[in-house]
Amino acid sequence: MGMKSLLPSLLATALALPTMAISQNYTATKTQDHGVDIVRLTDKSAGVEVSIAPSIGNRAYSMTVHGKNILHLGAADVGKLKERPGLSGVPFLAPFANRMADGGFYANGKKYTFNSGLGTMRVPPTGIAIHGMLTTTPLWEVVEVKADGKAAWVTAKLEFWKYPDLMANWPFAQEYRMTYRLAGGELEVATTVINLSKDPMPLAIGYHPYYTLPDVPRDEAVAHIPVKTAVVTDTRLIPTGEFKPMDLPDPTPLAGRTLDNGYTDLIRGADGRAVFSLSGKGQKVEVGFGPKWQVAVVWEPANQPFVCFEPMAGITNAPNLAQDGKYKELQTVAPGATWKESFWIKATGI
Repeated sequence: MGMKSLLPSLLATALALPTMAISQNYTATKTQDHGVDIVRLTDKSAGVEVSIAPSIGNRAYSMTVHGKNILHLGAADVGKLKERPGLSGVPFLAPFANRMADGGFYANGKKYTFNSGLGTMRVPPTGIAIHGMLTTTPLWEVVEVKADGKAAWVTAKLEFWKYPDLMANWPFAQEYRMTYRLAGGELEVATTVINLSKDPMPLAIGYHPYYTLPDVPRDEAVAHIPVKTAVVTDTRLIPTGEFKPMDLPDPTPLAGRTLDNGYTDLIRGADGRAVFSLSGKGQKVEVGFGPKWQVAVVWEPANQPFVCFEPMAGITNAPNLAQDGKYKELQTVAPGATWKESFWIKATGI
């Protein structure tokens, strides 16, 4: 067979191979898992592998430590998750996290009303929308997949301003960038928000990560919740604007307990991180919140194997409470400005 006749088959073989960035220890690979296009980051020396599905809200759905997943998937595999998306792994909640009451939100003194008929979000008869519009969106675009001698990472962007149905429900031109970076066995989730509009934009984003200890039943685990203040809510889990001292023991036993609480005044180390943890039988998952993640929601529902330590830019319903004068810590992004923050996930003893 001549060289010319070989070229088409060689090209087809090359195109079929996964895209991969390789260093001696770290790899970053574009590949597939159960028919879903994913990016996989590997730290060989730490025995950690992270899998991200850009088409399911750019969600990290697996972080295995020596082959054991510390993220609750909630489906048999990522293919099943894409068929019936539910919250699991590390979902991004934007442009608002948790609940937004009264059928919309205030910004710069003006009320913006949600339209659930557009298909980008659902507003029930209660008027309380939940978890924003992007938890399962396929609109993320992967812009970089790389590895070097220090880390493996993937960066994706979502150009929110390009999509009229998104803009109709949150009318601020903006862009999100998210980088998952794996280094030294620790996963950093870095978020950038760019306000491309001409008005200040209220910042109400967050994440809803689901953590488990692979070999420890949740009722045999304890949580460390480094906060000083709890958010008081009404029966709808909407903050009233009141606060009270944190009243859980440290560590907090999880057996027989149900939590769905928001907290402020996070207790931070010299590096500015507030470190939450789930631990038991020598195993531990630690989650560090950077300084601009001002609020934590801790969710531990009954009869489930996971615990959620959720980094939030503000308390639930923050823009509306700020309009009512009940919340003074609302973060905003100035016109043309950029907001950046990270949180970190690391497991030991697994």
